[in-house]
Amino acid sequence: MKKDTSHINSLENEAIYIMREVAAQFEKPVLLFSGGKDSITLVRLAVKAFYPAKVPFPLMHIDTGHNFPETIEFRDRLCKELGLELIVRNVQDSIDEGKVKEESGRYASRNMLQTTTLLDAIEEFKFDACIGGARRDEEKARAKERIFSVRDDFGQWDEKNQRPELFDMLNGDIEHGQNVRVFPISNWTELDVWSYIEKENIEIPSIYFAHKRKVFLRDGMIWSADDEVVYRDAHEEIVEELVRFRTVGDMSCTAAVLSDATTITKVVEEIRESTISERGARIDDKRSEAAMEKRKQQGYF
Repeated sequence: MKKDTSHINSLENEAIYIMREVAAQFEKPVLLFSGGKDSITLVRLAVKAFYPAKVPFPLMHIDTGHNFPETIEFRDRLCKELGLELIVRNVQDSIDEGKVKEESGRYASRNMLQTTTLLDAIEEFKFDACIGGARRDEEKARAKERIFSVRDDFGQWDEKNQRPELFDMLNGDIEHGQNVRVFPISNWTELDVWSYIEKENIEIPSIYFAHKRKVFLRDGMIWSADDEVVYRDAHEEIVEELVRFRTVGDMSCTAAVLSDATTITKVVEEIRESTISERGARIDDKRSEAAMEKRKQQGYF
């Protein structure tokens, strides 16, 4: 039976419209790219929005230095195949320059340190619009965002100072020093993203599919033990399990899930039946009830 794709087509049309509005209203936009499924989806949307012309803005990755190797390999290959300009800025440089301090302990992560590197990069290149793959279904702080979300000249977000966006009217008028974070897939869900990947037959990193991996269990979550990035206590036993990752952020804060989904179709079925948000596998969101909102106020994406 043929699948009804009208809902996905509608979301695609909205996202393409937003991409074109960004190109029309801003002088120096950039697409923030992590190598994850959401930013890969954004790349496909950008390519379709401007075809047969080239995508009129670069991609930028804020690399924590603790990313999954599979993601970095995919990032570089995708940009080369599509002829996209890629800018990489490293959290390690911010640490070496004394701008941020490396965390220590069993929950140490570089994820929160990305904010300083990101804001420095925005200032370095004078970007006035940063396109990202955040969705409103991910986390309650992100549910407060507009599609064009204004940041002040310190890169900070004021959730009480949001512009109305009636009838799809997107206002890109900003003052000197301000910039806008743009979310073309705000109205998508995790299932929508996977359904689009399936419909478009988009290649994604192998880490999203079930594979045998050395892991250990902590706080009811499954952590990768294939590297030395994730802190592990001596008593935490390493085992091999069939797992996959629903989200691919910094290794130090991203847990896996047990899964036998080895194809996109099986992943879609698994997500459809899941009762747990993908952010449930992100330890950085569990630091406090308002962890994400506080980071966004400080300039986090």
